[in-house]
Amino acid sequence: MAVNRRQFLTISLTSLASLTYLSQPVMSANSSIIKPKRLKAGAGVGLISPAGATFIKEDIEIVKEAVKSLGLIPYTAPHLLDKYGYLGGKDKDRAGDINQFFADPNIEILLPIRGGWGCARILPYLDYNLIQKNPKIIIGFSDLTALIIGIYAKTGLVTFHGPNGFSSWRTEQVDSFKQVLFLGNKVTYKNQPDGDDANRLMTVKNRITTITPGTAKGKLIGGNLAVLSGILGSPYVPDFKNYILFVEDVGENIYRIDRFLTHLKIAGILDKLSGFIFGQCTNCLPDADYASLTLEEVLEDHIKPLGIPAWSGAQIGHLENIITFPIGINVEINANQGTITLLESAVN
Repeated sequence: MAVNRRQFLTISLTSLASLTYLSQPVMSANSSIIKPKRLKAGAGVGLISPAGATFIKEDIEIVKEAVKSLGLIPYTAPHLLDKYGYLGGKDKDRAGDINQFFADPNIEILLPIRGGWGCARILPYLDYNLIQKNPKIIIGFSDLTALIIGIYAKTGLVTFHGPNGFSSWRTEQVDSFKQVLFLGNKVTYKNQPDGDDANRLMTVKNRITTITPGTAKGKLIGGNLAVLSGILGSPYVPDFKNYILFVEDVGENIYRIDRFLTHLKIAGILDKLSGFIFGQCTNCLPDADYASLTLEEVLEDHIKPLGIPAWSGAQIGHLENIITFPIGINVEINANQGTITLLESAVN
């Protein structure tokens, strides 16, 4: 097909813009990080809906009750109860709520009501210069993976993989939240024993499976595998060199987990890591229509050849208790014991 000069110029400028877009600086393992202030009693909590819609007022009241029980003060975003299809409002409005709360001196932590889908859509509308100049805690899991990794990659701000507002807030979850965000402790994470195993001769639940033994150090990063796969190739991920990656998922067929890990592999991400942790894959079943690999076989295929310390079965995922993990903090892992140890406080 013949291309005239005007078409050629348009194609060239479009290609250049794409290259410029994808080559924006992102966080590397050696880049400096920004830590938010630790929480204190009376701190303001900005309640946001950056992903799925929250349109039942009682849900908001339940989350407010949990926030107040933590000794914190809830503030509701202007568009908290908006609904645009399955989204919590239009993209620019949801991003605007986040920008507004980062600029608000009364707010110390941004807490999403729930996950769902939509955080990746608002990444282009966030004011990263504003966020970088006003570092605050932002936390969440599942679809919030895009938001916490995107903000970290673009600003260097330590973010947190942890509970959404509508999580369970049971004792173990609350304790982890306080240890990391209020006290700034250098905690060690490991699977907790299940009560059903107390009367058994062996451990059946909450087991870890070592894929490759050993210890490793690096900056911790991770979240939902499907969401992470969806933002690869954008300016909203770091370069992953010498990072320790943890992933989890829910409701995916095994072949889709294989697909996501293959994406990480051919994108060159897996080869850069110093360690790997696979959490829980809740309701991840083989495809009923044809023969399937097991999840164990998929992990052996993709992770074992890397030769880096790695294990599966960590208590990370869509669980009753959502533990708080900092994104961007130096940790040491032990794949034999299934432990993650923070080497520094995640907050100032």
